[in-house]
Amino acid sequence: MQKSKGLRWILFLGMTLALMLTGCAANQSVGGGDSAGAPQVNNFADDIKDITIPAELEWDRKGSMVIKTESFRGGIFTYKGRVEIMSLKDYMVASMQDNKWRLVGETASKEIMLAFVKPNKTCMVVIADGLVGRVELKLYVAIDKTGGASGAPARNSFMQ
Repeated sequence: MQKSKGLRWILFLGMTLALMLTGCAANQSVGGGDSAGAPQVNNFADDIKDITIPAELEWDRKGSMVIKTESFRGGIFTYKGRVEIMSLKDYMVASMQDNKWRLVGETASKEIMLAFVKPNKTCMVVIADGLVGRVELKLYVAIDKTGGASGAPARNSFMQ
């Protein structure tokens, strides 16, 4: 059981790093979907205003964490509410694409995981069943504030 948790954490960190490197190298935007009526999320990590969530979800402060350094900003942001899982997935894909995020990965089993990138930004979205008919939405956001100015372009064969 402990090995499984450790393996999941290592996999998550590896995917986050790979997505950050992919996000720095990519600059393609995709349009689509309709999320015009959705409220902007601007209260969880300074001025991150390009991630919208449905009004039915409430921010879970205890399940969230903000990280700010000189060169990095981001965190884990948790929301909970009563919504249909597939409807939430469709909403997140459409609203992220409306905000110029590019969907670069998707997986589904017990949970749904969506990976999005923008130049210098990465967002992993995890949607899971919560307690008593509620759904949990977790956003893992990473923003490179240096703009990728640290050297040569990164190449990652894992994600290609």
